[in-house]
Amino acid sequence: MGKKEISLPQTSAAALMGKQSVRATFRLSVECINAISILSAQMGIKQKSLFDHLMEDANSLVSIAREAESVMLNKESRTQKTFVISRKSLSILDKISKQFDFSRDDLVEFSVRRLSPIIAKERQKQVKRERLHLKIAEHLKDGIELLNEIQRQLGNEDLIYKAMDAVIDTYKKASSTIESFIEKGKRIEDFPVEKFNKR
Repeated sequence: MGKKEISLPQTSAAALMGKQSVRATFRLSVECINAISILSAQMGIKQKSLFDHLMEDANSLVSIAREAESVMLNKESRTQKTFVISRKSLSILDKISKQFDFSRDDLVEFSVRRLSPIIAKERQKQVKRERLHLKIAEHLKDGIELLNEIQRQLGNEDLIYKAMDAVIDTYKKASSTIESFIEKGKRIEDFPVEKFNKR
């Protein structure tokens, strides 16, 4: 009996080329640069993935170019920053920039600004996370005290102690992971969402 042939989806060379990473430099506000960094960290995704998600949405870029044409942006305090994005994203960005005679930098700035509601929501979640982590820390402290009590009464070799010790060890690791995540997210607490939205 011959081997069964497996049918795989065809991928064009153009599609593969579009996924290649390239470096692109833009002049953006500090708030915009920080927003990209903060969102990437908060959502656990690479900046390139976030950038590609924004830039490959051609319809949104066209909408931005049409709607924001008359909006005056403060360009004096902008900073030059190089990002890694896909070739496809850069191609779409360049095409729309030329088609509407609209700055690439401004297209990026407005695209990221559209994420302000997500940043605001994540900022609220950060406050809740910190509040809940305090409760988790208290719960862990109580668990450790209970573990110590089991040890005093039954000793280290008792089955109950060993089972509880494994639980507390896992709890400590989880608490440490949560604490690390919250520390990384502290930047979002001071991010001026309102100011960024009005620049």
